[in-house]
Amino acid sequence: MTKAKRNLSNSIIYIFLAIFFVISFFPVFFTFMSSFKSNMEVLTTGNTLIPKQFVFENYKKAWELADFSTYTKNSIFLSFFCVIGSILSSTICGYAFSRGKFKGKELIFYFMISSMFVSLGTLTLYPLLMIMKFVNLNKSLWGVIIIRVFGMNVTNLFIARGFVTSIPTEIDEAAKIDGCSFFGIYRRIIFPLCKPLVGTVAILSFRSSWNDYMLPMVFTMTDPKRMPLVVGIMHLKSSGSTASAWNLMLAGTAISLIPMIIIYIVFNRLFISGMTAGAVKG
Repeated sequence: MTKAKRNLSNSIIYIFLAIFFVISFFPVFFTFMSSFKSNMEVLTTGNTLIPKQFVFENYKKAWELADFSTYTKNSIFLSFFCVIGSILSSTICGYAFSRGKFKGKELIFYFMISSMFVSLGTLTLYPLLMIMKFVNLNKSLWGVIIIRVFGMNVTNLFIARGFVTSIPTEIDEAAKIDGCSFFGIYRRIIFPLCKPLVGTVAILSFRSSWNDYMLPMVFTMTDPKRMPLVVGIMHLKSSGSTASAWNLMLAGTAISLIPMIIIYIVFNRLFISGMTAGAVKG
């Protein structure tokens, strides 16, 4: 390939990436800018990007009037246990499907992976609610946590299995010689080597649990004090005097986006390395 063709090819790629970045980032930028507008400006000049006057009071009002401190604590509680549970369940299942030897292993794995292409939507919501009602967890965030952890995110499982497969089996054999059990190998050797995988699963699980709306909404609709942040933001729309306070809802949305952005920036390197190892070597 000549230098001119290479430069043209690179230019096309950069232009495509720039367009993709603008399209992806614009909704986030628009939300942040609109969160500084007055409610009247949002309703009358919603097509403008930059506020005529920055109203920083929106964030204070949203935090106080909607009890965002409680919503944020609930979201942190929900996300923390979902992340910890997802890390353990994903790495253990990935290890079992990669290193384990049992009948039907491949069939079970590919059956689970095939569920990635089947969207059940809200069809499973009622059965899940009935199961949690049976154990008296239908009005608690613990019900959501149990469903998210034991429901097994297929993407996390796929990445975990690929990552564990990329670890040389000679390490396992050496551990067996030293008398290490199957689970002991996971606990002492495999899991400590899964730092990039843990970062990837943590980000994916945090994003899913932090942004989850339907399941937490159903499980907390009778007790607003237990609502996580995303549900609380939408709750503003039908909460009396703030029903049309779009400026407060946009400010609340911006507040909910900040933790996700910070988490991704902190764990970005682990996320990329974990995704690469799981996708390429798996």
